[in-house]
Amino acid sequence: MNPPVGITEDNGDAYFIIERLAAGTPVWAFECRIGEYTDYLRENALHAQADHVAQTWLLRERESCGIAGYMSLIADAVKLSTAEKELHKLDYPFKTIPSLKIGKLAVAEVFRQKYRGVGTYLIYLAGHIARNSINPYCAARFLTVDADVEHDEGVLAFYQKNGFAPNAELTGKYRKTISMRLDLYI
Repeated sequence: MNPPVGITEDNGDAYFIIERLAAGTPVWAFECRIGEYTDYLRENALHAQADHVAQTWLLRERESCGIAGYMSLIADAVKLSTAEKELHKLDYPFKTIPSLKIGKLAVAEVFRQKYRGVGTYLIYLAGHIARNSINPYCAARFLTVDADVEHDEGVLAFYQKNGFAPNAELTGKYRKTISMRLDLYI
């Protein structure tokens, strides 16, 4: 078996296309390590999209058209401590700052074996969407995520490797998720 191909923001579109989930898209073949995430795409993503709760984006392999991964993006606001606001040079009297949240992010197991970096590439695409699509219409300073440590203990390190920092206002006690942020403009 060949070693996995490394995917980066420089070569990702040679291997993949990104498209918004649409009615009739065959999602039944998608399967990832976390059953809840597989079920979300198969059973809930279209409904959430129709209700204007989340927009789901599919990462499809160019060669096979298979769904390599997906992300669901939602509007959010992140609550920052005074120190966190100073770190990001945000001198505003309010505590919450607008953001775009990765509600779900999953990579199909079969593509995890074929490629390296698909999850990181999806984060890059989420940032691209936030910077280039949302800004003409509304503001989003951060990309946020609730890192699902309940289902994957390594997910915290994954998001930190990709530039995310835990939010001080939402950490401390044991949680099933850890709130994290990535400043899109630093």
